[in-house]
Amino acid sequence: MNAQEFSNARRSLGKSQSETANLLGISLRAVQSFEQGWRPVPVHVERQLLFLMAMKRGKIGRPCWAIRECPQELREACPAWEFNAGHICWFITGTICQGAVQGTWKSKIGICRTCEVFNSMFGNQAS
Repeated sequence: MNAQEFSNARRSLGKSQSETANLLGISLRAVQSFEQGWRPVPVHVERQLLFLMAMKRGKIGRPCWAIRECPQELREACPAWEFNAGHICWFITGTICQGAVQGTWKSKIGICRTCEVFNSMFGNQAS
């Protein structure tokens, strides 16, 4: 997540920088640094911010396995299926996307940002 994406996400939540800092459990200076591009947004902050955006929207569409038409054997091996979290599959590291386990947040979110499941939730708001 870059500086502009962080700023856009904060605004979409309708929060001030101070409110965002309190919500994420970080300092106001950290929020300012992220928005100015002086510091990279840590993975845990990005994930929490995206999760809060998703919960605020309350948009629960079809599960990822139905949208992506995953075969039954991949579904049953995927954590998104196990936890019935097909609408927030992008939040769960270790899901099976594009036929392979996505192990790191950085590689996973790169794929998610091009996926219809993620984009149906966020559109242009998170990228």
